Amino acid sequence: MNDSISHGTGSIGSGAAEMPPLVDPARMGGAARPAASSKPSAPAVPTGDHDRVSEPIPFTRTEASSARDTVDAPLPGAPAEVKLGPTGRPMPVLPEPKPVSSHGPARVIAMCNQKGGVGKTTTTINLGAALAEYGRKVLLVDFDPQGSLSVGLGLNPHDMELSIYNLLMERDVTLDEVVVPSGVPGMDLLPSNIDLSAAEVQLVHEVAREQTLARILAPAGKDYDVILIDCQPSLGLLTVNALTASDGVIVPLECEYFALRGVALLKTTIDKVTERLNPRLTIDGVLGTMYDGRTLHGREVMERLVQAWGDTVFHTVIRRTVKFSDSTVAGEPITTYAGSSAGAEAYRQLAREVLARCLDG
Repeated sequence: MNDSISHGTGSIGSGAAEMPPLVDPARMGGAARPAASSKPSAPAVPTGDHDRVSEPIPFTRTEASSARDTVDAPLPGAPAEVKLGPTGRPMPVLPEPKPVSSHGPARVIAMCNQKGGVGKTTTTINLGAALAEYGRKVLLVDFDPQGSLSVGLGLNPHDMELSIYNLLMERDVTLDEVVVPSGVPGMDLLPSNIDLSAAEVQLVHEVAREQTLARILAPAGKDYDVILIDCQPSLGLLTVNALTASDGVIVPLECEYFALRGVALLKTTIDKVTERLNPRLTIDGVLGTMYDGRTLHGREVMERLVQAWGDTVFHTVIRRTVKFSDSTVAGEPITTYAGSSAGAEAYRQLAREVLARCLDG
């Protein structure tokens, strides 16, 4: 198996030796604290929940990047310097999405990462709710036996009469019988519970087992604009089904070193599915989540992420905020639970970027 991938201007490898160090020991080891100065100090990085999602993050450039970015002084009358977004790139103008007069055909997007706890379910719920706010009709598919997506929208997994397991394994069950309203106008849910864990074993003996999810989602394509699949944190048969049924993949990636290293195996799996099962599958974007711009580690990981994936990385970055946990407990998206918070604004911005990049573009 190829242990490294290339994308954009850099590469990601699954071996520790292939990864660039997060901190250069030659530069950081002997660095002394700067002497006190009479000049006013730089403003502190905001820590509250009301940060604007696109404000530039203070970032100490390395010597090499500082030299590379040095330019001559601007001429009189020249436009002001472009401010950089959290990813270190200029933020694009994301237009307000235009209303749609009809729905379908749907673009199916898998929210996929074999590492757990990176924000797949949170992103599925809140991106779906933000897209619904912009007038798109959205179907969320809970394809994780843990049922976190269903619980996060207020459903009790023990009270479900039918779930996606019945849809997968019973030919006489139809999509309309299983789909339930999510509580958000324009957004529906295909729920799941622990029963789905049995499907992975049972599907092994089925003909065309990798296409089972694509078969059951086909009737929904004409009624929805977007179908978001929340995948389980593994690269097993259920995840392969989700990738086979999808047009694109969004990879939520926690801004931590180990999360960055582990994404190489996911890229290898996506490449195999594209080659053997689903030639239309593309990576719609890599989304930085749980970002804390106050830490050097977070900023360094974001820089490595952009070096490795280039323009595939979304300009939108999801920062840490307690509002995400609170909205999960409340059983609703952050866009309705705390609609004016920075987290809600971040997912609205992500929705505009997704629409501009792979839906309306």
